[in-house]
Amino acid sequence: MRRIGCGVVAAWLLAAGLWPTRERAGLPGGGAPPGYVLFSPLLSGTTYLIDTSGQVVHTWQSEFAPGASVHLLGNGHLLRPARDPRLPFFTGGGQGGRIQEFAWSGELVWDLVVGTRERMPHHDIAPLPGGNVLAIVWERKTREEAIRAGRRPELVAGEGLWPDVILEIAPRPPNGGEIVWEWHVWDHLVQDWNPAGPGFGRVAAHPEPVDITGVPPPPSLTDEALERLRSLGYVLRGAPAPDLRADFLHTNSIAYNPALDQIALSVSRLNELWVIDHGATTAEAAGHTGGRAGRGGDLLYRWGNPRTYGRGSAKDQQLHGQHDVRWVPPDCPGAGNLMAFDNGSDRPGPDYSAVVEISPPLARDGTYWIAREAPFGPARPTWTYTAADRRSFFADFLSGAQRLSNGNTFVTSGPSGHLFEVTPEGDTVWEYHNPFSGDAPNPAGDPPHSVFRATLFDCNGALADEEVVHFAALREVGVAISDASYLWRGLHG
Repeated sequence: MRRIGCGVVAAWLLAAGLWPTRERAGLPGGGAPPGYVLFSPLLSGTTYLIDTSGQVVHTWQSEFAPGASVHLLGNGHLLRPARDPRLPFFTGGGQGGRIQEFAWSGELVWDLVVGTRERMPHHDIAPLPGGNVLAIVWERKTREEAIRAGRRPELVAGEGLWPDVILEIAPRPPNGGEIVWEWHVWDHLVQDWNPAGPGFGRVAAHPEPVDITGVPPPPSLTDEALERLRSLGYVLRGAPAPDLRADFLHTNSIAYNPALDQIALSVSRLNELWVIDHGATTAEAAGHTGGRAGRGGDLLYRWGNPRTYGRGSAKDQQLHGQHDVRWVPPDCPGAGNLMAFDNGSDRPGPDYSAVVEISPPLARDGTYWIAREAPFGPARPTWTYTAADRRSFFADFLSGAQRLSNGNTFVTSGPSGHLFEVTPEGDTVWEYHNPFSGDAPNPAGDPPHSVFRATLFDCNGALADEEVVHFAALREVGVAISDASYLWRGLHG
């Protein structure tokens, strides 16, 4: 992963008076770590870049709310999926429809419509080092196709199924894009219901495909839950209630590891994270051989709920409706590990959320070790964060977590718009409550101002994310800084 030397960045930002210093943060003998935080409220067309003293450094404006992640690119541009209500072809939560790129000046330089009646991007995208973009996309399968593939009829609604596709799109500005690579979960299924159907076999013997037969849908949304999702912008107002039987995977995050040429996915309905090989060609990704790891498009690794492949029980489940699966970057403690925000949305017992870090059993050839008839390891996370009073930290959807170069972890509690940094011991040393909802600030921070996920660009020594930000654009643009320091509360002693 490329990095910018933050010593150089610090020098010119200090000269320009834009670097967040202790004095500007108003902290006694310490301060928020120098850096920048990027986020976009779910109800807003505005994306905000703030410094860690809480001051708004820059904004970008779109006519659409996010759909749902936002990313800064190496040229200072903003890349964001957009939720276009004029494309209501799918009604699952997190739907998008467009991918947009804005210059630092705010000019819209790329605006690609991806959503159609047959395909719809949702939740997250991942920019690649060469300029292409990975996108999570639903593809529509009819009820007949789903049953023929081995899905039990009682688990299929009239909408059919929406299995996920990963598309790699090469931008062709201003409005075009070329699909240069794709992976379909539909090519990697196993089922034990229809002996005459495709992929029939013993599920426990095959952890590399996905069992389409037995994964049950979650309970239907209550009217109260549906209204909450609509009020937060996660589900379009006026659209029918999401068909949870159709969106049976609900993949909600995607991350790319250039050193491994692998993709990590958060598959929340299965309570699992998956890893697939981006080093396979599209043709190889449709099969079971070839690619950098030699496994084609089969799952290289999965973790969180081994019941999904018949190798565990309820006591073995470790993820619960999780979001934001990502690798720890190479210049951060725990480099190469995988992290996830474990929402705890279906956890038995008291409601609470957690951040988990695991050390996957990665082999030198890019595969992951698994014992015969046993689940993928590890048996337990390497590190876990929960609040001292567990019940005080519960985000049942959205949210994310990111390792920083100082060893701390930056957490997004998405529904409430609460961003905070914790030490390895679990102490909170910085926090921020998003005051923005729609396009108007609300200093009281009430009601909640939800964000899908925020990103902290950590300038203690490196940028602690896959993305690379070229802040030199700040020197060339007049930046108006509004004083929003009252929104920030530091807890350094």
